[in-house]
Amino acid sequence: MSAKDYLEKDYYKTLGVPKTATKDEIKKAYRELARKFHPDANKGDPKAEERFKEITEAYNVLSDDKQRKEYDDARSMFGSGFRVPGGSRTGSGGGFGGSTFDLGDLFGGNAGGGGGLGDVLSDILGRGGATRARSRARRGADVETETMLSFGDAIEGATVSLRLTGEGPCPVCSGTGAKPPSMPKVCPDCHGTGQQARNLGGFGLSEPCKTCKGRGMVVDDPCTECHGSGRAMSSRTVQARIPAGVADGQRIRIPNRGAPGESGGKPGDLYVRVKVKPHPVFGRSGSELTVNVPVTITELALGADIKVPTHRGPAVTIHIPPGTPNGRVFRVPGKGVRRKDGQAGALLVTVEVTVPQDLNRKARNALEELRAATADTDPREDLLRRAAQE
Repeated sequence: MSAKDYLEKDYYKTLGVPKTATKDEIKKAYRELARKFHPDANKGDPKAEERFKEITEAYNVLSDDKQRKEYDDARSMFGSGFRVPGGSRTGSGGGFGGSTFDLGDLFGGNAGGGGGLGDVLSDILGRGGATRARSRARRGADVETETMLSFGDAIEGATVSLRLTGEGPCPVCSGTGAKPPSMPKVCPDCHGTGQQARNLGGFGLSEPCKTCKGRGMVVDDPCTECHGSGRAMSSRTVQARIPAGVADGQRIRIPNRGAPGESGGKPGDLYVRVKVKPHPVFGRSGSELTVNVPVTITELALGADIKVPTHRGPAVTIHIPPGTPNGRVFRVPGKGVRRKDGQAGALLVTVEVTVPQDLNRKARNALEELRAATADTDPREDLLRRAAQE
């Protein structure tokens, strides 16, 4: 159990017992909660499973006399007036000289980061007050880029080549910071740990070594390319798989393809912002594709079977019933975008009347006959009547 967990988690509250609870009271509370939230009694409920893990963790600490004492000591030492990473505050005043301070930076701001108060507390809890500083690997930074996909590739997925430019190990010294063929030496002040202990009276505080800036190594003859930093700007090409069904503006996370880590740390993540080119025929709404299909007035009035296009597939035939109004939407299942569950959405077909611009004599005469035959019907009569009621 980390010292950070000791400060952030209230195990007594988790089990619903007071801090003065006996071992029997703790055991009784645990058994009742364990029966209630056990995964076998709550199959398929991830919240119950998470709650069961919290209960078990709390019981493992509070049921062990040694761990419980360490937990109580840590919380009493820093239990008032501090803020844990993320900005939440515990306690109400007190702390060091009655002032409030932030432990976020002291614990370390990124994954795999080292040093800070977390190391000191771990040493206090584990070795009765010894303050041994340690150097830790650093996780690489996250990188963000963007790519442009065609409408079809966004629907079906694609593998794209991304050219990334950023900071990485120096190609001349391979990240050592020393001019080849020389090599870095162990820092004489921190002896390679990258940390130095500072006495604050009641306890020691571990902080990055000022001589080596936390690297644990010093360079006598710096590399001429990176000037001893071990880092340099470089370009690389990354092959990234964009999943099927990605939407315009969506941000895709690709683990471990960001900037390289330091001192054996893991690489950061790569975030790809996707832009999708519009299609000349099809539109998209979630997992459904849309298309506007022109029709004639006679097809809507008399009914017809018409062919409509599908995306990257053969055309399909839909039936238009007689008397279909202009703008009606027809649904063609399975011709849309494939979802995560493997099912495809629908193709939504909107029929729109096309008014002919050039009429021959036969067509004009036919329309004149239609107008004369429907002269007694005013399609705006009901509209005018309803408007006059207000």
